[in-house]
Amino acid sequence: MESTTLEKDTATDLSEDFPLFDKLQNYKHEQIVVCSEPTMGLKAIIAVHDTTLGPALGGVRMWPYNNEQEAIRDVLRLSRGMTYKAAISGLNLGGGKAVIIGDPRKEKSEALFRAFGRYVDSLGGRYITAEDVGTDVQAMEWIRMETKYVTGLPKAIGGSGDPSPVTAYGVYQGMKACAKKAYGSDSLEGKRISIQGAGHVSSYLAEFLEKEGAELFICDIYEDKVNALAEKVGAEVVDPDEIYGLDVDIFSPCALGGIINDDTMDQFNCDIIAGAANNVLDEEEKHGQMLLDSGIIYAPDYVINAGGLINVASELEGYNEERAHGQAEKIYDTILDILNYSEENDTPTFTASNILAEQRMSNVGKIHNIYTSQSNFTGHIGDLYKHANL
Repeated sequence: MESTTLEKDTATDLSEDFPLFDKLQNYKHEQIVVCSEPTMGLKAIIAVHDTTLGPALGGVRMWPYNNEQEAIRDVLRLSRGMTYKAAISGLNLGGGKAVIIGDPRKEKSEALFRAFGRYVDSLGGRYITAEDVGTDVQAMEWIRMETKYVTGLPKAIGGSGDPSPVTAYGVYQGMKACAKKAYGSDSLEGKRISIQGAGHVSSYLAEFLEKEGAELFICDIYEDKVNALAEKVGAEVVDPDEIYGLDVDIFSPCALGGIINDDTMDQFNCDIIAGAANNVLDEEEKHGQMLLDSGIIYAPDYVINAGGLINVASELEGYNEERAHGQAEKIYDTILDILNYSEENDTPTFTASNILAEQRMSNVGKIHNIYTSQSNFTGHIGDLYKHANL
């Protein structure tokens, strides 16, 4: 889960007369919660997108947004993506996300995350939080002091720990599926692969690729991180501004979102784009179609990076590492299904994945119309009428 994304039209979308309810209804969100605790420095926003398949699960991101408008747009897009990620991955979960406005390198504290945990708890399980950009296992421990609705906890207390290894494994499997589609073989040996970002997921992904014999190129805005990773996996360090135009087989965005945009589209010199970053298409319809027209295979971000969600979701039933890896391995087949659907229907891969995810939500949603004993009926007819406000 290593990314952030900002769209270009924040100023016009979030003006003084910003139509908040229109935006929520356009994205089909159920709920947005604004959380404030001035003495702790907490400024947080929780977005619940869709709970058709189950409670909304999604990480809490801490990021120094330039303004509140950017934070709102980010949480709306990210929470929507979590709904589709859970649905396409076969999980019985809905989509949600939270953002905390602040610098994670300077402003993390026990009090801040415990205050956030109280707000999570107030939702009664509609939203379950987890680790994301700018937060870590320690932050989840602090949140756990105030609510049970948190995943990504340390293994020592029954959690799954850092989800990065499983996220990276899922990206690796999805990348191999793309190679199978593009080259007829899923082997990555000898393939030139550029990785944008040197964070936790990128590091594990680079290790998988190095073991298979890929030739790696890596960039990051933090020199100490990228140099350490490059030395570990024998990769070549490149300037962040040069990563888009490298002559490679596969480009793997594992940092910022919105990086497939009008400025970068003409620079790509690759066959495949497959990485861990969220919301990499700056404008889904426009840039998804441009990738299709250019012949570049694009692995939809919320599908290929679903390993992290799969990993933390497994905590809800009692964490089993082998089972989590087994589920993440299925990302290979899911990506192939999407690529085949895209090819057969001449539609961008992000559209194909959305359609398949929406089909599952629609089909499962119809099941909820069937009456079961888990309804409001308590055995007292009067109580039933009272509950139904009849």
